[in-house]
Amino acid sequence: MTLYTATFTLVLVMDPLGNIPVFLSTLNNVTPARRKKIILRETFFAFIILTVFLFFGKDILEHMQISDPALSVAGGIILFLIAIRMIFPHEDHEARPKKITEPFIVPLAVPLIAGPSTMTMVMLLATQQPHHINLWFLALFLAWVISTIILVFSDLLSKVFGERGLIAIERLMGMILTTMAVQMFLNGINLFIQHIG
Repeated sequence: MTLYTATFTLVLVMDPLGNIPVFLSTLNNVTPARRKKIILRETFFAFIILTVFLFFGKDILEHMQISDPALSVAGGIILFLIAIRMIFPHEDHEARPKKITEPFIVPLAVPLIAGPSTMTMVMLLATQQPHHINLWFLALFLAWVISTIILVFSDLLSKVFGERGLIAIERLMGMILTTMAVQMFLNGINLFIQHIG
């Protein structure tokens, strides 16, 4: 995986465009100026959490005795489920964060940005090609910058694209993520076959 593909994949998994309606709904009672500060703070927390998983995820997996093939297959399944939800969205009232005055880490940083799928993705990068860890950190940083910019300007983007436009873009991203998820799953199967062979 290259810097470009890793960055693009992480942006897809973070799903900043899909999170715009949730962020706007959660921060509905906050002034626009304060809203931007909260978004910057929450995205920063998410970046720190994902960085920890990038650099120490391999140690966590080894301690839990989880193999690379298992992680790759699980990552492919998780990404596939995320992609399906992007293509065929459905309203889940229980999963939607409740409107609160000012969230702190939960639910904006975790799980909306640094969710299970994003954590799995950064651990996959770190375990499959650990000698490129600095490259993956750069990819994570770039994906975080792109996602943060999109979310900071969520008000403007919501007005420019409208609800239908955002949904269309998210579904297109879901289609791309589906193919990447299937490839990740096949890579995991291939690693498993090599391991038992």
